[in-house]
Amino acid sequence: MELPGVSEKLMTMNKTDGDPFRIVVLGGGTAGWMAANLMAKRWTDRNVEITVLEAPDIGIIGVGEGSTPQLKAFFDYLGVEEAAWMPKCNATYKNGISFHGWSERPGYEHYFHPFPSPIDHHTSPAFYFHSHFRRQGIDLNADPDRFFLSAHLARKRLAPKPSHNFPFDIAYGYHFDSHLVGAFLREHARSLGVAYAEGKVVDVQLTTSGNITSLKLDGGHTIEADFFIDSTGFRSALLQQALGVKFASFSENLFNNAAVVLPTPVDPAGTNSQTTSTALKNGWAWNIPLTNRTGNGYVYSLDYCSPDQAETELRAHLGMLDSDVGARHLKMKVGRVEKHWCKNCLAVGLSQGFIEPLEATALHLVQATVEQFMNAFETGGFTNEKEDEFNAGINARFEGVRDYIVCHYRANLRTDTDYWRDNAANNKLSDTLHQVLNCWFASGDMKQMIAELGISKYYSLTSWLCLLGGYGNYRDTQKLSPPPQGLQRFDLAIIDDFIARCGMNFRDHKKLLAEQESEARA
Repeated sequence: MELPGVSEKLMTMNKTDGDPFRIVVLGGGTAGWMAANLMAKRWTDRNVEITVLEAPDIGIIGVGEGSTPQLKAFFDYLGVEEAAWMPKCNATYKNGISFHGWSERPGYEHYFHPFPSPIDHHTSPAFYFHSHFRRQGIDLNADPDRFFLSAHLARKRLAPKPSHNFPFDIAYGYHFDSHLVGAFLREHARSLGVAYAEGKVVDVQLTTSGNITSLKLDGGHTIEADFFIDSTGFRSALLQQALGVKFASFSENLFNNAAVVLPTPVDPAGTNSQTTSTALKNGWAWNIPLTNRTGNGYVYSLDYCSPDQAETELRAHLGMLDSDVGARHLKMKVGRVEKHWCKNCLAVGLSQGFIEPLEATALHLVQATVEQFMNAFETGGFTNEKEDEFNAGINARFEGVRDYIVCHYRANLRTDTDYWRDNAANNKLSDTLHQVLNCWFASGDMKQMIAELGISKYYSLTSWLCLLGGYGNYRDTQKLSPPPQGLQRFDLAIIDDFIARCGMNFRDHKKLLAEQESEARA
């Protein structure tokens, strides 16, 4: 189906003459500027005019943030080197996420979730093997931290940047100040020809068929466009408010809906190269190391504690009960829209949905949304032909991420509060997650199950095994049997030596960042 009155204009994207195809991104922030950069880069040879419109008096929801490895691919695509953006955004490297206190089972008080890398092919088979037979009651060590180089790098506070002599790439993410990343992306987008405007939208004009034609601003001006990107945060001013797209809440299986944020000074012991997630009474606290400070926050459920109680608990956790540093309180709208692309509007970031920040997936979902939209728009002849197919794909990605996040709570082994007990007892799960959990606890073939469900494109087998095994969701040690003769094929001492020797090719995280900043200033 084509957009009435717009199809002729869409085709001008293939031309260099005539009126340009106009795209307006409403709302900046990291999501809006990421979309503008990706579109400007991809469509640089097409007759496209991109404008980002921001309201100067509307703040963005931004704290110290983390990412998945896809963010590196984003900057690589733009041709932006790490030395160009990281020092400007107080950014650090991220090997993965360390989880603490999510289990009360002795020996499983913490575990590390790595980003899968090619080097893991040398050690992950041993982990899969040990995990499989440990679930069958065989006494084999299946602690995920023992099998992955990234866990070693994080533990030693090493950066995931190997020496030239190390012939393997390591997957990693970043920690950064989201406000500064948004500002950096704004300047980079403008270097690509993206226009910038300020103004507050007071009305959205629609055609009789429901397409957006223009945005009326408070100063009386009107901005017209052929396509609109909604990056207005939880308000979703275009997609949800103007076009009436419905929102599907995830509250029945993701309880958290609020956060309180407090900064602390940089750790004098060195700069961590991991995000730390620590379970508290009614949620979890993050620790995100930046070069100028440490970002801390408590993600919790208002159904189980008040904002004041959450702030007091976070301050106690950080040793800041007597501190006069102010806290920032946020509310979260967890779920997704039913259609991310509707008519001539695409929503990105919080406008399209949000899955709580446990695995730092927000920017990955923005990036995937924009990239897949551009693919669908092009292959559909710059019409809405691929709209339904695109929406189904993005919804599946949101639900795949949601299931993995929900599993953190459903599989937790804490019993000290109603919050944790209710999460562990919650059976309002997707069919996919039910199948994954049933396979795990029935000692089934997890590799086969993950493949059959087609969910490895969201989270790998390694991720699922680290999560479920890292909590200690195994049989009691008293009921374990010794390995049968010939079963134990992997020598952990060899794996320990392999990982330790690999680790000798990596440098201290803090020193590397200091050198990077020095080079940027030169």
